[in-house]
Amino acid sequence: MSLSQRMNQYLGLCKLRVVALIVFTAIVGMLLAVDGALPWFEVIIASLGIGLAASSAAAVNHLLDRRIDAKMDRTIHRPLPRGALRESQVIVFALTLAVISMVMLGVWINSLTAVLTLASLIGYALVYTAYLKRATPQNIVIGGLAGAAPPLLGWVAMTGEVHPYAIILVLIIFVWTPPHFWALAIFRRDDYAEAEVPMLPVTHGINFTRWQILYYTVLLVLATLLPWLTGMSGLFYLGGALVLNAVFLIYALALLRSENELLAMRMFGYSVLYLMMLFAFLLIDHYLPDHPALRPLGVLL
Repeated sequence: MSLSQRMNQYLGLCKLRVVALIVFTAIVGMLLAVDGALPWFEVIIASLGIGLAASSAAAVNHLLDRRIDAKMDRTIHRPLPRGALRESQVIVFALTLAVISMVMLGVWINSLTAVLTLASLIGYALVYTAYLKRATPQNIVIGGLAGAAPPLLGWVAMTGEVHPYAIILVLIIFVWTPPHFWALAIFRRDDYAEAEVPMLPVTHGINFTRWQILYYTVLLVLATLLPWLTGMSGLFYLGGALVLNAVFLIYALALLRSENELLAMRMFGYSVLYLMMLFAFLLIDHYLPDHPALRPLGVLL
């Protein structure tokens, strides 16, 4: 195997699309935490550190899920099931990324960011992947907290403290995660059943899962109003969030009434775009001029 092929195998462990979304939401958290000139060195180092930690967690996920991945069509071509990498190589790779991440965050950012990032890594790689994923159909709900942490990590990287606005960002991703992932789980339920993973569509059926997706979508709509209600953002964000939420609700209602399973995958795809656009609206709104017509008074904070 050539060096470039070997590098591609290691990159395949990192789940780069997921890591890109994680780093994006972390960067939005950083930018929202700062008024005025940006500390670009800290932004770059924090982004790299958080991205490396997320990549390490993804590699551990590959390692712990290697037997499950070998049974699922969606994951059978990953490096470990194919035998392209050995388990020992994955362990060394994951530990190396984790150590580099912690050093970068601890030395050049602050200790709180390093501690919270490590907690998120452990929460996803070990608590969720090693235990919750196989233990309960509520795995994605409970384990979703680790995946919701990036904007908090970004905020803390810039300020050294946990702010209520950062908690709101975490809440949004936390509530977004179940409808996002359960839509995929509906489409891939046979894979999960074959691998004996107790995802909600496997244990409680598709119709029950559709209703749960709708319930969490309604909660998501309410959670995404909080930035405006608290004065964190203005009417520009509110308008964008309302449009995005309307489409999300249409998908959830259509999924409830349709037997077309491809609709679940379309909803899954939209949910990724939804989160990116929602955070983009937050970011754009943050840099709008402080004009009374654009920025309301916070009613909760």
